Amino acid sequence: MLNTISQKFHSWTTGWRVFILFIAEALMMGYIMPLAGGILALAANNSVLPLDLMFFYTPRQAFEMMDKYGEVGRSIYLRIELTADIIYPIIYTLFYGLLLSWLFQRAFKPESSMQKWNVMPVGAWFFDMLENVGIVSMLMMYPSKPEVLAWLTMIFGSLKWGFFVVTVVLVLIGLVRAALNRFRKQTEFSRI
Repeated sequence: MLNTISQKFHSWTTGWRVFILFIAEALMMGYIMPLAGGILALAANNSVLPLDLMFFYTPRQAFEMMDKYGEVGRSIYLRIELTADIIYPIIYTLFYGLLLSWLFQRAFKPESSMQKWNVMPVGAWFFDMLENVGIVSMLMMYPSKPEVLAWLTMIFGSLKWGFFVVTVVLVLIGLVRAALNRFRKQTEFSRI
């Protein structure tokens, strides 16, 4: 399945698609998600972070934060999780998958095993979706405080961030290698 996704990313990759997805990613990361976070903070009357922006938390900390969100804040957070936080992971997965494909096509031989690392953003998406299910479940179960669910949600979130960090490292590797090849698509790899 991952081979199929990798091949799809490679076949969908064009400079224009990467650019359009870059604009969508920048819009979501730079405007929509901060706006949603600001609305949540305003509704909660404080500066408590959403759980999905944290790398680690204990169940006690998660439930304290949910208490601080208040009824209106929890309702807004639930809406954000069920709308923007479903759309955004799709956008960043496509953007980084196609960006890695575009860079790796210029950085490595076509038969290089590095070409398959373009699926790394799919791991971030997968664990982001599991984290979102956990957060939505905890918000809907409130005031119940299921500790096991809170631990699982935090683990999924940490795995999401781990996959995202590896994705960024791969982008940097691809950028350096592609620059060394003058961003020429590698049909035959010239030795560096």
